[in-house]
Amino acid sequence: MHPSELLRTKVINADHVLSNHGLRRVLGPFDLTLLGIGAIIGAGIFVLTGVAAATQAGPAIILSYVIAGIACAFSALAYAELAASVGGCGSAYGYSYAGLGEIIAWIIGWDLILEYGVAVSAVAIGWSAYVNNALAAVGLALPEVLVKGPLEGGWLNLPATLIVLILAGLLSLGVRESVRVNAVMVFVKLVAITIFIAVAASHVEPAHWTPFMPFGWSGVMGGAALIFFAYVGFDAVSTAAEEAHNPQRDLPIGILASLVICTLIYIIVAGLLTAVVAYPTLNVGSPVADVMLRLGYPWAAGVIAAGAIAGLTTVMLVLYYGLTRVFLAMSRDGLLPPLFAQVNPRTHTPTRVIMVSGLLMATIAGLTPIGDVAELVNIGTLAAFFLVCIGVVSLRYTHPDLPRPFKTPWSPIVPLMGATSCFILMLNLPLITWLRFLIWLLLGLAIYFLYSRQHSLLATASE
Repeated sequence: MHPSELLRTKVINADHVLSNHGLRRVLGPFDLTLLGIGAIIGAGIFVLTGVAAATQAGPAIILSYVIAGIACAFSALAYAELAASVGGCGSAYGYSYAGLGEIIAWIIGWDLILEYGVAVSAVAIGWSAYVNNALAAVGLALPEVLVKGPLEGGWLNLPATLIVLILAGLLSLGVRESVRVNAVMVFVKLVAITIFIAVAASHVEPAHWTPFMPFGWSGVMGGAALIFFAYVGFDAVSTAAEEAHNPQRDLPIGILASLVICTLIYIIVAGLLTAVVAYPTLNVGSPVADVMLRLGYPWAAGVIAAGAIAGLTTVMLVLYYGLTRVFLAMSRDGLLPPLFAQVNPRTHTPTRVIMVSGLLMATIAGLTPIGDVAELVNIGTLAAFFLVCIGVVSLRYTHPDLPRPFKTPWSPIVPLMGATSCFILMLNLPLITWLRFLIWLLLGLAIYFLYSRQHSLLATASE
């Protein structure tokens, strides 16, 4: 095997960017922005904000969100350039295939499958807890054996299993139907957040912001690393390239607009949370709803709980969508079995990929205590962001004449800053997370050398 085989790249042309291979172009910039908001606003705002404020940054959690948002902005600008110029539903996988070579593309595609798959399963377990709490409030709580897996002393986490299967059915119906449901859910959670802002704004006590940085700058940076999970998801917008009306214009809008909107919401909510109560009291399961109860607004707490459930639902929906599109792209390129590359002619969706991945994620969510495995989502996301930033620099050098409807400003400085910030955040993750990540990558490399390398369309075309 010649080393050049591992670094063979796909040809980029305008027709490739605008092709859709049986998928239906039904999404505009507003739909894509809502997809991004649906993926980003979930556990981050309803759970992690309180934890990070209480244990890491105090009121300076606001600065943590700014720093994490800036780090994501570098990557978002890189994603926007590649989404507009390279396109395809494979997101970072497709960009890496065009700019860095097949082996790198395989690694990042395998990595994205891990990121999205584990994220959906982890969020499903959190969703199950919220739903059971809501059922308990009206006297209909499920028995313990139906909300815990066998390793936790139960039989099956039934709500977590069911929500994944329900989303599988929804995604199989069609992307337009999925986007409509996402839009409704996004509206619900934005209403919940608006109610929190309106109520909390009248209970601000400036004394709660003293001291503003009780843990110093190290606490601010620690908070930024912890809440990075809150930004996971905007990259899933780029997997909609083949279902966007005008991907070269619409994808950059969807990616950047959703990131800016969500960052502003995070900063406002974090600022109000720490201004209405003392930050050490925020280390609870649902800090936003808990604050409403402490202020004497149980109805607002109920609306916010509904918003949290809606928020977690849209996160699962969009990440699940992203997983199926990456899987589809890899199958079309021959790196995964071609039976997964088929698109249903009636619904224009990859139903085989949706059902197989849904059954696997439902099984994981129903039987496994995710726990620390959720940290794999962070390392997987950071690795994807890192390679996308490097891909922008590489393609500027290898394809200087490639049409770029959107250009990352101040290149290569901005993409290199994005790659550096992602790598620094990766170094702050626990060793056990790196070991699990390495095991997953070794498994992926075994599959690549045993199957994918020989069945790649680029390999068969060169024979």
